[in-house]
Amino acid sequence: MSSPATEVPTVTDLLLARAGDDHPGLRFEERTWSWSRHVQACAEHGAALRSLLAAGSPGAPPHAGVLADNVPSWSFLLGGAAFAGAVLAGLNPVRRGEALARDVRLADCRVVLAQREYLPLLAGLDLAGARVIDLDGGEWADLLAAHRGAAPDPVAAAPDDLLMLIYTSGTSGDPKAVRCTHGKIAFPGRMLADRFGLSTSDTAYVAMPLFHSNAVLAGWSVGLAAGATIALRRRFSASGFLPDVRRFGATYANYVGTPLSYVLATPRKPDDADNPLRLVYGNEGAEADLATFAERFGCDVVDAFGSTEGGVGFARTPDTPSGSLGRPAEGVLVLHPDTGEPCPPAEFDGAGRLRNAEEAVGELVNAAGTGWFAGYYRDPAADAERVHDGRYFTGDLAYLDTDGFCYFAGRRGDWLRVGGENLGTAPIERVLLRHPDIAEATVYAVPDERVGDAVMAALVLAEGATLGPAEFGEFLTRQADLGPRQVPRYVRISGELPRTATYKVLKRELSTQGTRCADPVWRLRGNDTQTKTKPAIRYSPGF
Repeated sequence: MSSPATEVPTVTDLLLARAGDDHPGLRFEERTWSWSRHVQACAEHGAALRSLLAAGSPGAPPHAGVLADNVPSWSFLLGGAAFAGAVLAGLNPVRRGEALARDVRLADCRVVLAQREYLPLLAGLDLAGARVIDLDGGEWADLLAAHRGAAPDPVAAAPDDLLMLIYTSGTSGDPKAVRCTHGKIAFPGRMLADRFGLSTSDTAYVAMPLFHSNAVLAGWSVGLAAGATIALRRRFSASGFLPDVRRFGATYANYVGTPLSYVLATPRKPDDADNPLRLVYGNEGAEADLATFAERFGCDVVDAFGSTEGGVGFARTPDTPSGSLGRPAEGVLVLHPDTGEPCPPAEFDGAGRLRNAEEAVGELVNAAGTGWFAGYYRDPAADAERVHDGRYFTGDLAYLDTDGFCYFAGRRGDWLRVGGENLGTAPIERVLLRHPDIAEATVYAVPDERVGDAVMAALVLAEGATLGPAEFGEFLTRQADLGPRQVPRYVRISGELPRTATYKVLKRELSTQGTRCADPVWRLRGNDTQTKTKPAIRYSPGF
């Protein structure tokens, strides 16, 4: 697989650069490790991994699973794997039973290092012979003690060498194990540290789970590359966010969109902006949340397009329009799914509605190569879906305006066929989230009783809000850029949305449930979505 043509560090390079650094490197709860002590701990964990993986079948992949919260061992094992030439598979503790066993087997784990709390999840499972070790137990402590004081002695590493297997969120099927190389982890760390001017005087707060790419690529590696202090939070807590920022002196934090909205849902206080936070960086933030977060907490918020796979990039400039991902990097195109040709620019009517979605919406494709995508582990069929003819296909829908700015339109699996037209879900979700009483919104397909799909939306209201069907219909009527076919036929009012451990909405679960769910459902009344006009939109509860 190809990588960007620039000097690329390895994680080993970044760690060795900190070997003699006595600045604080890692903070967790009440404990602090200097960078030099952190690197030493990585060496000891690496030596322990080597001894574990040397046992067993000769020639078997040196793969170890990690089933743990954001505890210090995660950081030490990441560095230890880099030194030992091992590969870590981040296991998701929300997975259960055969699903979890499948992830262990898929990654060819020879050992699973598990936090004691999660050991029962592994009991009785077919792990294909993988040895389970308690990270909080005596066996692991004795193994580390046997290698106390070990020198780093790193295995030679290249940017294309595998370091982690990070699973996708699994919103559309079983999670895939994405091959994450040294370069895929180290390069964005250095790039973002340089871009944001981070240094040893900064503290990077990491509360997103370390088994996920956002925490590793946009949090841990950024702190490492900058020589900043990495402050780990065991598990994300919305109410604990601001107290942690103040306690650790955090100047930088990474996020994904839903946790950002959870923080905003906490009670506002007059002194919220009295904190050291300078910048938060992440992806999937709702447009209104980004501005509100920046104003409330007195920091900059930079939202980027990202996925576990990687593969495409965008350039955001000061003139980037609201809601846009930016201009695609060189070689990134929007290709029509039927013709394979570049889509024409989007055309809008006077109300801002997309007039030519059939022609303008297509799949984001990197025609210049595969970027940082190094393939899936043991899944050639999935590789073939992503990469063919030397091009990387993201599976994401988008369109370009006449100035070349790109707008996300949803996943290919989110494509709805309504009244003979294809619709993306993301533009509809952006409209719904304009309502101040709607905290979360997701749009998905349910079967139309005649042909194709009907649009359904699930809403989570803000705390204390009492939005009713009549008010909601009036609100949608006022949204000039919401086309007639985009109007949700069914609206589900939920206390919470089903999500993965990395906060992705499980749309397939919502689609399967449809209108047959325990939550209240409103039905569209008196608006014919098969017409080109837009009469008053009315909803009534139930059917």
